[in-house]
Amino acid sequence: MMMDARKFRILQAIIDDYILTAIPVGSRTISKKYEMGLSSATIRNEMSDLEELGYLDQPHVSAGRIPSAKAYRLYVDQLLERGVISTGESESIHHYFDDRTRQMEDVINHAAKVLSGLTHYTSLVLSPKGHELRIRNLQLVPVSSTSALVVIVTDGGIMRDTVVEVGPGLDADALYSISRMLTERLSGRTLSEAQQMLEESSREMQAHQRQLTGNIAQFMGQAGSASKAKLALGGPSNILNFPEYSDVEKAKGFLSVLETKDKLVDLLEKQGGMAFTVRIGPETGIPELSDCSLVTATYRLGDNNHGTIGVIGPTRMHYGQVLSILNAMGQQLSTLLGQNKE
Repeated sequence: MMMDARKFRILQAIIDDYILTAIPVGSRTISKKYEMGLSSATIRNEMSDLEELGYLDQPHVSAGRIPSAKAYRLYVDQLLERGVISTGESESIHHYFDDRTRQMEDVINHAAKVLSGLTHYTSLVLSPKGHELRIRNLQLVPVSSTSALVVIVTDGGIMRDTVVEVGPGLDADALYSISRMLTERLSGRTLSEAQQMLEESSREMQAHQRQLTGNIAQFMGQAGSASKAKLALGGPSNILNFPEYSDVEKAKGFLSVLETKDKLVDLLEKQGGMAFTVRIGPETGIPELSDCSLVTATYRLGDNNHGTIGVIGPTRMHYGQVLSILNAMGQQLSTLLGQNKE
């Protein structure tokens, strides 16, 4: 038995109807609501075949059918093949962001809030890993006669700052010159690459400069090793608005995954820079999300760095709308964070 065009049209109608209502769908519903030119009996026979093929489940003997995870997978794959992902919402999403908001942490927190508001699902925004970010410039600001503030600016905004000891004879003008020299040498390098370069070049420097660059190199090593990807959540309780999660224990399991975050970070990092991924039900690999779908997209910071945005919702989510919003949001984040190159 094969999946032909008529079966797919009926399956698509069932999925569309179930997404809207969360009520098992019967043949009479399809016959009345969707103009297919088919009788209820014909539709019922096709639904039986679809159930046999594993695309439909029947929760009760007398009830209609509901789509299976296999059905949603076919549905989503067809959406992606047809290019349903549009950029028409980019302009409206742009207005949700303040161009003055440039810090990475502020951007991802705001993006998570906007994304959950637009989709009404739980949203996730994962920043790039700190050690993958590349240095844009480095600034040394005198604090006292013996100390200076080191500010590392990366392609994701201000990465981190710290106060280091400064040797004698390094006034504000000298620190400014060193800042320019280090920026020229280290721009475009990762923190680990920059640390290695500083350690190697410090051997040729005078003693007071060697102490300063050594302190900066040590700080870079600490910053790189401590800079894990940060995950921001939006609308964590949105799932409770769906009847699938009216069961208290089921809701608790879902919220526990959000609270710990570790499983979600691991899952999002597996995207590997792919434009889109759609994990349906058991495909997430997280038992507490077995009745959910996770849809993710990538946003980029330059050629080498990327982060991930996504939404979690019931498997009957509006996939086409979600994919379109994620596409527009990813473009907006790439543009907004890319403006930090100034």
